[in-house]
Amino acid sequence: MHCPFCGSDDSKVVDSRDSESGDTIRRRRECLYCERRYTTYERVEDVPLVVIKRSGREEVFTRSKLLNGLLRACEKRSIPLERIERIADEIEGELRRESVQKVTTAEVGERALRCLKALDKVAYVRFASVYKQFEDIDEFHTELARL
Repeated sequence: MHCPFCGSDDSKVVDSRDSESGDTIRRRRECLYCERRYTTYERVEDVPLVVIKRSGREEVFTRSKLLNGLLRACEKRSIPLERIERIADEIEGELRRESVQKVTTAEVGERALRCLKALDKVAYVRFASVYKQFEDIDEFHTELARL
């Protein structure tokens, strides 16, 4: 860290605090050369999470796409929006904690199915019908039998 006043790279941290949002750390520093104080903000750099589609195409993970799929599956069900958003947060959090840079849509879909199965069986079947690309009624029956 270079002092903004004299350019020296020797400093000591006098005080550290997390920001209110929790995404940055505020550090109060003192230059060991000119003894002036200054503030720095440090932010953890997010490595983008990439989703590999069925076609092999790659795109950056978008929480809103996952949330929209969950919302469609839960449509007209008495499930609070906060609970659906929490599921999207849990799935994204799990993926980021695993420190993987790439994930397949199959992995994301399986996590969503697991959460929906515990939450609401109808929402689970709706999501499964799109995710697993059911083509006829027999596939629905097979999935319902597994439930």
